[in-house]
Amino acid sequence: MTNTAAIRYRMHESIEGWDLGSYAGSVGRRVRRLESDEFVERLWERDASLWISDPGIQSMIAGALGWLSVGTEMVSRVAELDSFAAEVQADGTTDVVHMGMGGSSLAPLVLGRAFGAQDGWPRLHVLDTTDPATVLGLDEALDPDRSLFIEASKSGTTAEPLAFGAYFYDRLTSALGSGGGRHMVTITDPGSPLIGESEARGFRRIVLNFADIGGRFSALSFFGLLPARLVGIDVGDLLHRANAMATACREPGVAGNPGVMLGAALGELALQGRDKLTLVTPPSIATFGMWLEQLIAESTGKEGKGVLPIAGESLGAPSAYGDDRVFVALDSDEGTDADAEARLAALVAAGHPLIRLSVGSPADMGAEFFRWEIATATIGAVLGINPFDQPNVQQSKDITNRLLAAVRETGTLPPSEPTGGSGVLSFYGHDGAEAGVRALDALLDTVAAGDYVALQAYLTESDAVDAALGSIRLRLRDGLGVATTVGYGPRFLHSTGQFHKGGPDSGVFLQLTVDDVRDVAIPGQPYSFGDLKQAQALGDLEALWQGDRRALRIHLGPDTGAGLAALSDLVQAYLDTRPDV
Repeated sequence: MTNTAAIRYRMHESIEGWDLGSYAGSVGRRVRRLESDEFVERLWERDASLWISDPGIQSMIAGALGWLSVGTEMVSRVAELDSFAAEVQADGTTDVVHMGMGGSSLAPLVLGRAFGAQDGWPRLHVLDTTDPATVLGLDEALDPDRSLFIEASKSGTTAEPLAFGAYFYDRLTSALGSGGGRHMVTITDPGSPLIGESEARGFRRIVLNFADIGGRFSALSFFGLLPARLVGIDVGDLLHRANAMATACREPGVAGNPGVMLGAALGELALQGRDKLTLVTPPSIATFGMWLEQLIAESTGKEGKGVLPIAGESLGAPSAYGDDRVFVALDSDEGTDADAEARLAALVAAGHPLIRLSVGSPADMGAEFFRWEIATATIGAVLGINPFDQPNVQQSKDITNRLLAAVRETGTLPPSEPTGGSGVLSFYGHDGAEAGVRALDALLDTVAAGDYVALQAYLTESDAVDAALGSIRLRLRDGLGVATTVGYGPRFLHSTGQFHKGGPDSGVFLQLTVDDVRDVAIPGQPYSFGDLKQAQALGDLEALWQGDRRALRIHLGPDTGAGLAALSDLVQAYLDTRPDV
C-alpha cells in the first residue's frame, strides 16, 4: 500500500462522514479532549499513564506495547518466512494445522478464511477447541507424512495447545517414528517451557515471538503471520498495508487519525450507554468479527465497564434494537447488498449511530488489525481501564484446574445433579435458582433493556449447529429486544469470557453442553479431551456464579440437533407468553 492509500484512510473516514446523530457533539468533545491531552503523541512515546495512575500497573503496561512497532520489525523477517514457506511447500506438505487459543489462533483463522486456499499451497486448519469430535475429525482427515502442526502458546503453559501438541506429537511418532517431530513447529515467547520440550521432541523449528506483545495484540507477529505465509498468503503485502495504517495512526491530532478517532468514538459512545458494538461485515471477512470479539471484549471488559462486540447477528428492523447499540459497517470491494443498505438507513433514521469503515479487500486485513488495536487502546484510555490485562480469565482456569485435579485423584469429574428439566433437556441452576421446568423461564424473566443474552455452546461446530444457534439467538433478540452473542467453548473463554465476568453485569448466560458420543485420551494425562472440555464448561459456569452473574447450564443430551430443537421450542413458548412481548 502506498502513502497515497494511507492518506485515503484519513480522508475517506471522518467524524463528519459518520452518522452519529445526537452523539456527534459528545464524540467531538472527546476528540478535542484527547487532542489537548496529546494522546497520539504520548501513545507513540509509550506513556503508560494514559491508562492508569498506579506506577506498578504502568510498568506492566509499558512492557506490553511492542505491538506498536511489530509491523516494522516483521518486515525484516519476511525473507525468513518466505524461505521457510518455500521449504515446507517443497516437501509436498498438503496441510498446515495451527493449534492455539484466543489471540494466538484467531488472526490465522481470519486470514485463512478471508483469503481461502491458495493454488499450489497447503490448506490451513485452525484447531482451537477441546471438543473431541473436532480433534478426531481433523486427525482422520490428515496424512501425517504430508502435514505440519504448529503449537502456538505465548506462555507455553496454556492447557489447550499443550493438549493438542501432545496428541498430534503422539500420533506423528506412532505413524512416522522418531522423525515425527520434524512435522511440528512451536511459536512461543523467550523463556517459555515449550522451548525445552520442543527441543527434546525434535521439533522442526522453534520460533520465538516478542515478549512485549500480549496474545490478543499479536496478529501482526509470528503468531498471525507464520501460519499465513505457510499457506501461501503474501504477508509482505499485509505488513505493507499495516505499516501504512500505522503511519496514518501516528499523525498528530485525533480527528484525522483512523485508529484513535475510531476508539474515541466507541469509547465515548460506551460512556453514553451505547456499549454494544454491532458489526456488519461482508461474507469474505465475516470471521473478522471473531477476532474483534477477543481483542475488544477481553481488553475492555473489566471493572464493570467495557464494549461488547456483537458479531454474526443478522441485521433486523429498528424495533429489534434498544438504545445500547452502535453499528460499525465494514465496506469492502464486494459492496453491500441493497437489503443491508436499506436496513442500515432505517437504523440511522431511528437514531442509532453508524460508523462506516473502508476495507477494500482481504489484503487490507493487515491494516485493519492495526487500526483496531489502536482503537482498543484508545477505548481503554477513555474508559479509564487497563486494556492489556485479563484478570478474570485466570479465575475460570483455576476452577478448571481444581476439577481436573479431582479427575487425577478419583478418575472422574465431581458429580452434579440437575435442578430441573424438560424432555431431553436437563437444567443446572445455581443455589436458590428456580427449579424444574421453570428454570429457563425464570432466567429469561430477568432480561431487561440494556442486557445481552449469551449462548455459550460447548458443542461440535458445524453448519447445522451454526444455523440452529443463529435461529435461537434471533428469536431471543427480536422477542426480548436485547443484544445476543454466540460463542463456541472453550474458544470464547479466551475472548468474551473476560467480558462476561469482568464487564458490566448485563449478561444472561445460557451454557449449552452435550454428551460426547466420541472421546479420545490426551497423552500423558489421566483425562480425555471430553473431560477437559466438560471441566472448562463447569469451571466457567462456577466462575459466573461466583460473580453473581445470571447463568443456567442446559444439557442437550446425546443428540445435539434434537436438544437444540427442543431448546428452540422452549424459547418460542416463553416468548409467546411473556407479558411484555
